[in-house]
Amino acid sequence: MNKYKYIFGPVPSRRMGLSLGVSPIPKGHCNYSCVYCQLGRTTSMTNEIKNFYDSKEIVNEVKDYLRNGFNFDVLTLVGEGEPLLYSNIDDLISELKKITKKPIALITNGALLSDKNIREKIKDIDILLPSLDSYNQEMLRKINRPYGKIIFEDSVLGLEKFSKNFDGQIWIEIMLIKNINDDKNSILEFKKILEKIKYDKVYINVPVRPPAEEWVQIPDEENINFAVNELDGISMESLASEGFYSEEIDDLEAIISIIKRHPMNQFEIKSFLIERKNEKPQEILDKLDIDEKIIKIDYKGYKNYRIK
Repeated sequence: MNKYKYIFGPVPSRRMGLSLGVSPIPKGHCNYSCVYCQLGRTTSMTNEIKNFYDSKEIVNEVKDYLRNGFNFDVLTLVGEGEPLLYSNIDDLISELKKITKKPIALITNGALLSDKNIREKIKDIDILLPSLDSYNQEMLRKINRPYGKIIFEDSVLGLEKFSKNFDGQIWIEIMLIKNINDDKNSILEFKKILEKIKYDKVYINVPVRPPAEEWVQIPDEENINFAVNELDGISMESLASEGFYSEEIDDLEAIISIIKRHPMNQFEIKSFLIERKNEKPQEILDKLDIDEKIIKIDYKGYKNYRIK
C-alpha cells in the first residue's frame, strides 16, 4: 500500500461522515494560534500565501487513492494549518473536481476571506466550513490569537460577501469556551453577526480534545443549550460519528497515520483495533506509550495521543 504525503484518512467527521483529508499546508503553518487547537500552539505563525506544494502531486495522490476504491463521503481540504494560505488552492479544487463526484469541503478559520482574490479562488467548492469563535477584535485576540495584521471586521465582512454569491453550502462552527465567549451576551453578539451572513447550518462546538492551553474549559450545559436554542444551532456533541479508518495494513502504522493529524484517545484506539480484528490492543497502546515521537496527554480522565 502506498504511503501518502498529502492525503489522510478517511477520518470520522460528526458533520460529514467519512472525510478524506487533503493537506496542502505544511504542519503548523497558520495565521491563528487558537487557545483550543487540538494540534497545540501554532509553530509557524504566518499570513504569507505561498505555493507550498505542487498541486499536481497532491492530485496524483488522490487519483491513486481513488484507484484503490476505498470508501469516503467527502473530500476535505483541511491539513495541519490554514488551507487558504495555499496559493494554488484554485487549481487544486479545479483538478479534484475533475476526478471525483464526491463533494469538496474546505475547513478554514476564515481570516483570509477578507481577500477578494481568495474568495474568487474557492468559489467552486461545495461546502465551506468557516470558524466564527469571536465577535470582535478583542475576543479574536483572546481566543484565536491571530497574526498581527488580521482585522476581525475585515474577515467577517469577507465571509458575508462570499456567502451572498456562493452557490454551495456554508456550515459555520462556533467554538464555545467557558467564561470567555459562552455567556448570554456573547451569544447575542454572535446572533447579530449571523444575521448578516447567508449560511445553511451553525454548529456549536466545545473543546472536548486536549487544547493548546490548559486553562481552556468546556462551558456549562446551560450555556451550551442557550447557544443552541438562540442561534438555532446544532450541538456537535449530539452528532454520531463513524469509526476511524486507515489504508495502512499494519495496525500500529495505521494508528500513527491517523494521529499525525487527528488525535485519538485510548478508547478510540481500542475500538479501532477491535474493529480491525486485533486481539491485543493493549500491546499497541504500550508501543505508543514508549514512542518518543508521540505526545501523550491525560485529559478529563483519558489519555490522548498525537504526533509531535
